[in-house]
Amino acid sequence: MNTDWLLDTNPILLALFATLFTWGVTALGAAMVFFFKEINKKVLNSMLGFAAGVMIAASFWSLLNPAIEMAEKSGTPSWIPAVVGFLAGGAFLLLVDKVLPHLHLGLPISKAEGIKTSWHRSILLVLAITLHNIPEGLAVGVAFGALASNPEAGSLAGALALAIGIGLQNFPEGAAVSIPLRREGFSRFKAFNYGQLSGIVEPIAGVLGAYLVLVITPLLPYALSFAAGAMIFVVVEELIPESQNGSDTDLSTIGAMFGFATMMLLDVALG
Repeated sequence: MNTDWLLDTNPILLALFATLFTWGVTALGAAMVFFFKEINKKVLNSMLGFAAGVMIAASFWSLLNPAIEMAEKSGTPSWIPAVVGFLAGGAFLLLVDKVLPHLHLGLPISKAEGIKTSWHRSILLVLAITLHNIPEGLAVGVAFGALASNPEAGSLAGALALAIGIGLQNFPEGAAVSIPLRREGFSRFKAFNYGQLSGIVEPIAGVLGAYLVLVITPLLPYALSFAAGAMIFVVVEELIPESQNGSDTDLSTIGAMFGFATMMLLDVALG
């Protein structure tokens, strides 16, 4: 397939289109509420495990590894951008986690995290998934923004693979918001609307990430590593514990393995 026209397209515009796609897949997952009122706990845990596996693989293959290679080419010790950016990304999400009111799936409202608020349980559930989507959108945006300094077909394919992988794992996240809201008494349409809204931060974070690396090119390896650190924080803090919340934890572990393998296949085969 001829991708020259894509390489000639503004990276910020590509980042916008890619994150609109990932948002669209979130909406598609949220639309499952029109067909189901309940979701089997084992199925949900498997899907969350799959999402965790995709994000772990994307963090290395699509973000940290390119950051290390870019640092080596620029003459910078390769470990500096990777370590500094990675830890900064985790610290940023830790700060957001402490400040943004949110509630993890399956927990009572008394277990809500962040600044104390009187917001309804439904809003807190949506904000928990929204928290997942900030680093995902940022990662896709930074990957496409990198095309400005490395406009090669391989880099474009890697960015596309990342967008596809993030999109795949957004499907269960959309369903994980809308279906529990339906069970709590929301109408199907309202539950769907809240579910798809949880992904709206991805285009915002994606465009911002692409813009920043275009304006400050030397930041690129740090930005890639930052996005990786933010995603790993979400995986370890939220996705893995939520996916293991049940009696049959092997299913979520198998889901994570398949998620990692799927993202690795996409990135290595396409990138």
